[in-house]
Amino acid sequence: MGTEQQKVAVVTGASSGIGAATARRLAAEGFSVVLTARRTDRIEALAKEIGGRAHTLDVTDRAAVDAFAATLDQVDILVNNAGGAIGAESVEKGDPADWLAMYQVNVLGVLNVTQALLPALRASGDGTVLILSSTAGLAAYEGGGGYVAAKHATHTIAATLRLELVGEPIRVIEIAPGMVKSEGFAVTRFRGDEAKAEAVYAGVSHPLTSEDIADTVAWAVTRPSHVNIDLLVVRPRAQASNYKVHRD
Repeated sequence: MGTEQQKVAVVTGASSGIGAATARRLAAEGFSVVLTARRTDRIEALAKEIGGRAHTLDVTDRAAVDAFAATLDQVDILVNNAGGAIGAESVEKGDPADWLAMYQVNVLGVLNVTQALLPALRASGDGTVLILSSTAGLAAYEGGGGYVAAKHATHTIAATLRLELVGEPIRVIEIAPGMVKSEGFAVTRFRGDEAKAEAVYAGVSHPLTSEDIADTVAWAVTRPSHVNIDLLVVRPRAQASNYKVHRD
């Protein structure tokens, strides 16, 4: 960063997986990182490790998000990472409560934090909104209805926001990961069933890691200001689509 003022990056869902890896990587790149998540102990430990700041936050709680935004006097990068999948039932058998929970965190969570921090991002004169979506936001697959629907909405937020902010000093980047073996994602999806979670990656010798995605995030946000990575799809070599995966 040289003698320039240190840039501030906010990472949501930073307590584990891609969010934690991204926080570590951005700190290594010289950013002052603000970590948010619901698990206070985890983000406080990570903040101490990387010299960042921790703020306990549920992105679906708009009042809490607004209160968090009021504590920040500078934001240059926003990484909307908080999200997740619940269940793998068919559309016919899906629980509406699960669908609502996924919509709230993957869609309204992104909306809440982005709206709250846009004034600071605009004031920075060179802001970046990065949204972690998913290949589920680009193509459907069986058993993914609720998550697919939510991530399609996330993808649409990125596309619409980019149109609405054109001409302003704010980039809107979308990164859509495919198969990532990240901490807790599949376990949460299968309601704690470790065997079902592990079966997702069976026979795939090299799925993506959280660090792979963090590397992609860091690359995207450190491009020159005039360079916008509209949409970057990242999959392991073994995965050709959401449903075509080579397994040994």
